Amino acid sequence: MTLRAAVLNRALPLAPALLMLASCGAAPVAEAPLTDEAKAAVTKDAGAPRDKLAREIDDLFTKPGLGETRAVVLMANGKIAAERYGPGYSKDTRFISWSMAKTVTGVLIGMLVSDGLLALDAPAPVPLWQRQGDPRGEITLRHLLQMRSGLRHTESGDPPYESSEVRMLFLDGRDNMAKWAEEQPLEAEPGKQFEYSSNTSVILADVAARALTTSDKPEARRKAVADYLHQRLFGPLGMTSMVPEFDASGTLIGGSLMHATARDWAKFGEFLRRKGRAPGGEQLVPIRWVEAMVTPSPRSPHYGFQTWLNRPRPGGEEHPLFPDRAPQSLFSLIGHMGQYVLVSPSQQVTLVRLGHSDSAERPPMLQQAADVLELYPER
Repeated sequence: MTLRAAVLNRALPLAPALLMLASCGAAPVAEAPLTDEAKAAVTKDAGAPRDKLAREIDDLFTKPGLGETRAVVLMANGKIAAERYGPGYSKDTRFISWSMAKTVTGVLIGMLVSDGLLALDAPAPVPLWQRQGDPRGEITLRHLLQMRSGLRHTESGDPPYESSEVRMLFLDGRDNMAKWAEEQPLEAEPGKQFEYSSNTSVILADVAARALTTSDKPEARRKAVADYLHQRLFGPLGMTSMVPEFDASGTLIGGSLMHATARDWAKFGEFLRRKGRAPGGEQLVPIRWVEAMVTPSPRSPHYGFQTWLNRPRPGGEEHPLFPDRAPQSLFSLIGHMGQYVLVSPSQQVTLVRLGHSDSAERPPMLQQAADVLELYPER
């Protein structure tokens, strides 16, 4: 037998085994080539492996079961690392905040406290609560910021029109939302119980208006708050697209209705990552206020001042973020149906994801967002 024949004879029995291994999935499956759109989304100075980052972001847009991603802006080390939009959306599209607005309201209150116009641990200056014997007079601004006022505010109802949020926004409270929210009775002692509530953020917005003007005229209230926000926050941050909404009484709808481009939402996240500094270095809100915003409440380790925290919940309860996949210092603005501004200071990263994901789609979508963040090491 020749040497060539001997080698072929020894190799032949291996062929069936190799075929069997391949059919069992042992052989690696090549990934589909990246599309031009996926590659174009990532900048040259992304701070992470470009092809890997492009693929993870592409999955946010194309992977089944995650819902519809309409916009992604990723900031790394203060620069745009990636940016992509779904069909029909662009860098000029204003996206609704839903509950991401609450964190903006938290910053607004912080600026007013810094200006000496409000006091964090004094009774909240709501006239209706100041009558003698009214137990709501014990509610402080801190209680409101941490969603532990004790007021009877039920965020979600069954049927939906029974929820306090829906009634305030669209039914009997819609013309004077703050008044409706402030009229609700206590169901728990102030400070003792966490209950997430859009109504609470509208009360904070009403407090802000009263701090800025003595007028009860809707236009005066609207102008006072809008001018303050634009002069003191949106302007210095270059958030030129920001449009906050107000109700008929002139109260900022501070729990759910602000509109801005994905880039401007990223600017706001970066502002918080820099602990309240504008890009030019101006301190817009005290460092200690931003630190308070991301400090766990005594009644909710996963919530600070109008801001969600990536801290574990006791007993392994369901979490709105992913404490097992990202640093506990990460915090987030979160809005209805899948609006997120994820800020990770230790990774120097801000990830904006805007779109539409239902309750079943949000958990896997967040896991995909975590895959993006994991490309950036802690520093």
